[in-house]
Amino acid sequence: MEIKRIFENNEKWVQEKLALDPDYFINLSKGQNPNFLYIGCSDSRATAEELMGMQPGQVFVHRNIANSVVSIDNNVNAVIQYAVEVLKVKHIIVCGHYECGGVLAALNSSDLGQINSWLSHLRDVYRIHRKELEAITAEKKRFDRLVELNVIEQCINITKIDHVQRSWYSHSLPKIHGWVFDVRSGRLIDLKFDMEREFNSIKSIYGLMPGK
Repeated sequence: MEIKRIFENNEKWVQEKLALDPDYFINLSKGQNPNFLYIGCSDSRATAEELMGMQPGQVFVHRNIANSVVSIDNNVNAVIQYAVEVLKVKHIIVCGHYECGGVLAALNSSDLGQINSWLSHLRDVYRIHRKELEAITAEKKRFDRLVELNVIEQCINITKIDHVQRSWYSHSLPKIHGWVFDVRSGRLIDLKFDMEREFNSIKSIYGLMPGK
C-alpha cells in the first residue's frame, strides 16, 4: 500500500505541474543547468530541494552519511568533478543537520560493523577539535558543535580537490558554503565559511598550483 501511494502521489504531482505549464516536462527533459551542488546527509529529514525552496533542475545533489567529503571516495569526487567541470556550478554547499545520527555515533565509542570505516572520518573531526568539544559541558551543545565543525571540515576538504582548484584559477568559481539545517526549527543556518581564508591557511600543503 505504501508503494502504491508513492505512484499515486507521483501522478498527482505530474498533473499539478502540467496544469501550471503544459510544457513543463518537455522543458525539463532538455537538460539541466544548476547553479548549485548540494552535498548533504542521507537522513530522510534533510531533503535538499524542499528545504531550499528549489525545483527539479536547479540543484545537483549528492548525499551520504553525515555529508562527508572523503578524498578516497570515488562517488563524491566524481560528483564534484562533474558539477565543476561539466555543469560549471557557481556554488558548492555542504549542509549538515542537527540531530545527525552519524555525528552522534562518532561521539560515542562503539563497534558498528561496516560503518566503522566511514565513521573514522567523523572521529577524525572530533580528534582535531577535541579540546574545544570537550570544553563544552552540555552534551546537546557538544553534539551540535560537532555537527557544525564537521561541515566546516568537509568544506575544507573540498578546497583540497584538484578540479575545484583548477576552476578557481580559471574563473574564480565555485564558491563554497557551509550550512546547517536545524531540524528543530526548519531553518537553514549559514556558518559563514570563509573559503579564501581557509584555503590560504593550508595552501602551502594542499595547493596544487605553486606560485598562484
